[in-house]
Amino acid sequence: MAKKYEGPAIGIDLGTTYSCVAVWQEQNNRAEIIHNDQGNRITPSFVAFTHDQRLIGDAAKNQAASNPSNTIYDAKRLIGRKYKDIQNDIQLWPFKVIAGIDDNPWILVNYKGKEKHFFAEEISAMLLTKMREIAAKFLESPVKNAVITVPAYFNDSQRKATVDAGTVAGLNVMRIINEPTAAAIAYGLQKRTNCTEKRNIFIFDLGGGTFDVSLLTIKNNVFEVKAVAGDTHLGGEDFDNRMMNHFVEEFKRKKKVDISGNPGSLRRLRNSCERAKRILSFAVVATIEVNALFQGIDLSSSITRAKFEDINMDLFEKCMDIVNRCFVDSGMDKSSVDDVVLIGGSSRIPKLHQLLQEFFEGKELCMSINPDEAVAYGAAVHAAMLSVKSIPNILLRDVIPLSLGTSIKGDIMDVLVPRNTSVPITKKKTYFTDVDNQSRVLIKVYEGESSIASENNLLGLFSLSLPLAPRGLPIQVCFAIDKDGILNLSAEEETGGNKKNIMLTNEKERLSTEELERMIQEAENFEAEDTKLEHKAKAMNDLNDYLCHVRKVISDNDVGSLICPVDKLKIYTAVVKSQNLLDGNKHEETHVFVDFLKEFQNMVDSALYKISKGV
Repeated sequence: MAKKYEGPAIGIDLGTTYSCVAVWQEQNNRAEIIHNDQGNRITPSFVAFTHDQRLIGDAAKNQAASNPSNTIYDAKRLIGRKYKDIQNDIQLWPFKVIAGIDDNPWILVNYKGKEKHFFAEEISAMLLTKMREIAAKFLESPVKNAVITVPAYFNDSQRKATVDAGTVAGLNVMRIINEPTAAAIAYGLQKRTNCTEKRNIFIFDLGGGTFDVSLLTIKNNVFEVKAVAGDTHLGGEDFDNRMMNHFVEEFKRKKKVDISGNPGSLRRLRNSCERAKRILSFAVVATIEVNALFQGIDLSSSITRAKFEDINMDLFEKCMDIVNRCFVDSGMDKSSVDDVVLIGGSSRIPKLHQLLQEFFEGKELCMSINPDEAVAYGAAVHAAMLSVKSIPNILLRDVIPLSLGTSIKGDIMDVLVPRNTSVPITKKKTYFTDVDNQSRVLIKVYEGESSIASENNLLGLFSLSLPLAPRGLPIQVCFAIDKDGILNLSAEEETGGNKKNIMLTNEKERLSTEELERMIQEAENFEAEDTKLEHKAKAMNDLNDYLCHVRKVISDNDVGSLICPVDKLKIYTAVVKSQNLLDGNKHEETHVFVDFLKEFQNMVDSALYKISKGV
């Protein structure tokens, strides 16, 4: 029986541009999306550093234009990848990324006047911490257990790095599940409850930074994934970049000024382009207005839906190529699809609706669930399934997104488990030594689709001792993948029975124990600093509120005229001191505001008491 986790369990959609958190509510028999402290149901995946504090979410995004080099986004495009793999992205980011140890990317920021570097896992952990805090405030209890979603095409390194980020954020990551699978669960529960007839569901998930498609069948609350395909580097931000580059060139042509080297101007233009993209989902033209974009020069222009589609057509066609590949891999005909479900903010683009309808020969697209929230909804359902909550009995059968195999002579990738194979599964294959008196064999395990092994992602390697024998000694390699997608390996020399088992954790690619401990400690320090700033902000707000109240009291002729001159002078002096304290608060500690407020309240209460007693 699967392990059941005690305590609240949440589902987190850790998105490239926006994140979302949800929890299963037994009393309502449904998952509930949790709003953040700004009242928004989705939170920008932004983290910013200033001279005195760290900002996460809406606050971080709102100041991005004035602090571009220290405002981090797109951590999802960094996590689990090497520096050499992100060269194209670096050209687009205003923040600095350098190669760290083992070619892992380091994000450089200036925080409190000092240069600091962060791994992508740390930035993602900050976002996950924000999601955990949002949920804890809603549930009014601490939260530890979570299911976190990832793109279906995330490789092993990216998935394991996401787990590490959850650990740093103080979460017990119960499961990592694919985003389109989570969306299918949401769709199945909301729209196809108790579906007794088999239905084939196609999920089209286009978010801010990643694109996934998934083909599933649903019957009697059994969700069986048939095939997945995708691109972890294709999404709404790419459409924004194309539009932004279009206006950079237009500004250069019309105003004879190049803003491509100014991060602040580019951030403001990007924000305007993102708004225009959203407008073009329901209008045929959108205006771009940015006051004093560069050197006091305004940008005032417009873009039509036709132009937007033209500059992004190759990306739209790439989406459709991936859709077609999913059907080729599944062996299923597109005519057998019952529902085409759109997920992710960028799935609202009309041109994609047109291309999808043409592909599915006029079939109506299902847009009845919220594309921004469906993934978190499904993750919350899955979290509840793994906890002690009573929810609909759902059986989930997923697939592996990438082929698994070993390297054989000539750097050839020999696939044992092809992509889109259902899990759990066990596959065995016998190999033979090709050298006489070979004392050991090195087995390298890869994931990917290239026929050249070294071009794929190395999951791990291990050696097996062999008896000295002529070439042709048989060695059986076994790949066992459990329902969580965890790969267990064994290799056995068949004549002598020498055997070795290993669970691939890809430790070389992951953060070391020391690095994780450092990050966890630093995350706790950040949390303590945030709490300290919250207390200070509350103390300042309390003092400001009381100051406003006192000003009203002393300006009221019926009360103010009765206060004795000595007390009135003291109160006026305290009012001035209060305002000076609030205006110059940067270096004052919280207790200064708390203590002054108590003293101020006692002073005013004493003066009013004298009036009530007629003194």
